[in-house]
Amino acid sequence: MASVITEPSSCDTFVALPPATTGSRIIFGKNSDRPSDEVQEIVYFPAASHGPGEKVECTYIEIEQAPETYAVVLSRPSWLWGAEMGANEHGVCIGNEAVWGKEEVCDDEALLGMDLVRLGLERANTAEKAVGVIVDLLDKYGQGGNCMESHMAFTYHNSFLIADRKEAWILETSGKYWAAEKVEEGVRNISNQLSITTKIEREHPDIRNYAISKGWWDGKKEFDFAATYSYVNTARMTTTRGRYCEGYKLLKKHEGTITAETMMAILRDKDSGINMEGGFMTTGSMVSILPQETSLPCIHFFTGTPDPDRSVFKPFIFVPNITQLLKTSSPVFGPEDPVKKQPRFQTKPDRRHELYRKHESAALVMESSKEKGDMILERIRKLEKEKIKEMEHILQNRSLDADQAVNLFSNCTDDEIQAYA
Repeated sequence: MASVITEPSSCDTFVALPPATTGSRIIFGKNSDRPSDEVQEIVYFPAASHGPGEKVECTYIEIEQAPETYAVVLSRPSWLWGAEMGANEHGVCIGNEAVWGKEEVCDDEALLGMDLVRLGLERANTAEKAVGVIVDLLDKYGQGGNCMESHMAFTYHNSFLIADRKEAWILETSGKYWAAEKVEEGVRNISNQLSITTKIEREHPDIRNYAISKGWWDGKKEFDFAATYSYVNTARMTTTRGRYCEGYKLLKKHEGTITAETMMAILRDKDSGINMEGGFMTTGSMVSILPQETSLPCIHFFTGTPDPDRSVFKPFIFVPNITQLLKTSSPVFGPEDPVKKQPRFQTKPDRRHELYRKHESAALVMESSKEKGDMILERIRKLEKEKIKEMEHILQNRSLDADQAVNLFSNCTDDEIQAYA
């Protein structure tokens, strides 16, 4: 029997909406906190049409494919099919979190929460539609399976923060049961705990009856999802020490002036625990600018490397004719991949992509020589500021050159690799 990993604290996802932001934009951000030796890759998949009866093979199970799938850019652990976070061509962004509660977690292989992130992005052109896609798939196929590339069992329920140009939704699950909260202004974050309390816009039809049957709710007092389905003291969620509370404080501190750079600074914050270090650490980060004005492009920044404090947030814009992002894509092992073989995870291949290798070497230099490390940091900070300035120019002057944007992310990746030389 596989060993079981206890509940680590990992991942934080944020959203800020006007009037908390500047420039009539919604700002989305996430840190993916995963095992420290796990490689996260940045990959692009174009829109596609699929024939009747076609199937799609997710991480563990095969499901019915949709007739049409949208173009997506994903930040994902390189061993699996889904994603920790990503965006689609319609400006929908999704990040997920591991959560636990009173309902037992299922070890059986089903859809991972990370599979649901990708499926939601591929099949929904608004945040609200993504909620519908995810809960329908959850009802049909369930969630479960090992969420780590290891013989050690690491399983959990999932919560999701889903945003588009108009609004955001929080979707939190406990087994097959779920609740969703709509966010239309201000700030909101999720971490490794249920956080939806009494403000519920949509819910599983049996969520309340099931809680009564388990003795979790008396059916009389106001229904509080997090208090009912977990052990969270919802009255103290934003005041007690913890990453959920610390993330909320950082958002509130900057409320009214939040920009993409503000969100990057929050993701880099180590004192709060948001930028995690240790056996579980921040292995990838994402920040997105979603202008409410639909004539302006959405801009998505990804690191594709561990520790955002010494990584570069590189911009990506959806335009026609984008090719695969080769230097942030990990090697593919096909049917010989240990994830695909039974029993799973008997070996672990080298999944490092080119950027990861260069960043890894640079990190060793930073740790061994302060002088050389400071020089590298200065170069990558300069590169990032230049790219942020270029993106701001595009938004302010409506000056997107689609031909240049085709290789925007790849060219920035090349520049980052050169900065590590």
